[in-house]
Amino acid sequence: MANYPKVQLHIDGEWRDARSGKTIEVINPATEEVIGTVAHAEKADLDEALEAAERGFAIWRKTSVFDRYKLMRKAADILRSRADAIAAMMTAEQGKPLPEAKMETLAGADIIEWMAEEGRRAYGRVIPARAEGIYQLVVREPVGPVAAFTPWNFPINQVVRKLSAALATGNSIIVKAPEETPASPAELIRAFIDAGLPKGVVQLVYGVPAEISSYLIPHPTIRKITFTGSTPVGKLLAGLAGQHMKRATMELGGHAPAIVFDDADIQKAAKTLATSKFRNAGQVCVSPTRFLIQERSFDEFLETFTSYAKSLKVGNGMEEGVQMGPLANDRRVPTIETLVQDAVGRGAKLQAGGSRIGNKGYFYEPTVISDLPLDARAMNEEPFGPLALVNRFSDFDEVVQESNRLPFGLAAYAFTGSATTAQRIAASVETGMMTINHLGLALPEVPFGGVKDSGYGSEGGSEALEPYLVTKFVTQAGL
Repeated sequence: MANYPKVQLHIDGEWRDARSGKTIEVINPATEEVIGTVAHAEKADLDEALEAAERGFAIWRKTSVFDRYKLMRKAADILRSRADAIAAMMTAEQGKPLPEAKMETLAGADIIEWMAEEGRRAYGRVIPARAEGIYQLVVREPVGPVAAFTPWNFPINQVVRKLSAALATGNSIIVKAPEETPASPAELIRAFIDAGLPKGVVQLVYGVPAEISSYLIPHPTIRKITFTGSTPVGKLLAGLAGQHMKRATMELGGHAPAIVFDDADIQKAAKTLATSKFRNAGQVCVSPTRFLIQERSFDEFLETFTSYAKSLKVGNGMEEGVQMGPLANDRRVPTIETLVQDAVGRGAKLQAGGSRIGNKGYFYEPTVISDLPLDARAMNEEPFGPLALVNRFSDFDEVVQESNRLPFGLAAYAFTGSATTAQRIAASVETGMMTINHLGLALPEVPFGGVKDSGYGSEGGSEALEPYLVTKFVTQAGL
């Protein structure tokens, strides 16, 4: 990509290379070609980022809520005006089709605006006192400098939720963005800088994830961490944060059940869920994964769903009409291959796909497997790819048991024509989010987070601001 930028760090108001001069190559997953480099931060850079974050926090926490709101709204407008250019960068570095990349960029602007508005409403309260002349006040204050760690599957979406919540509540932040997809999050940060954000309020670094997290999290400057990624890594970081009494928000892996009852509109359910499954090549933490279909409707659902998978145009996301791009990196292809081989080897039926496409680029066919035994690896490990697992169930209790069998609890889907069944399934499945008869997750104004091994805390809705605020109680008697 001729116009792919040389991605730099942003520290203390300056776009610059790493002090060591080290860089990391950025690879286009559709072509396997090196398209650019990103600066590789080390301890010297992190120390400067930490010092800048302290200074930036001192400025930003004293900036009025209304002024913060205005600046964030301006940043959102700038981001929208650059959406086409940013989307092209994202597709080049991550692989998703260009329309998906543009949609993610524009959605990021919506999130900024919503968080800015919500930040104006982070109210305290007055508590009635027991005696005359006493005031009891609850004051909400910013927690302090934040360290944010984000993955490659949604390079803007994963950063913008953390960044916007932190800034709306008066905090400074150090963003450790993904090295594999660095340009699009850098452009998100640039929109804020160009909107007039004071230097030191936002720092952007890249490097070796384990080295950066192990240095930033224990550092006394950092008061809160927020992480999106795998459950094993999240547990390690949460444990490290706990050792140092740091607040943590964890948005971790999932293995979402998609439940279709016999009384549902089966055609609508199959097409809606297939659209969701193969978005971003299945590399979505809330992607429907275990499709649990009631017996009488199983064949109709499987036929419709499989036909959709076979019809998808897979290719370079820059090309017109492409509906699914490559997997994001070379590690994903063998992972999916192993899960498919294991399932088929245990007696599951391969209905569609199941193979890598070509020898150049990390392309893998949209894959549908049915009738899997519960001990198949794919039924227990998050596939995080274009792999749909379709099984049947007989009754309500059986599907609830399977839905809750795994330690994950991020998202769940259900389709039914019965209001009673909808209420019962919503109450029975252990999940942080459930969408019934439509796709309704991840809007800026609704909660976004999981339970059990899928993490804790929310990155959407009014709940998203809570982890970035501390509560101070002030009681005062008259002189």
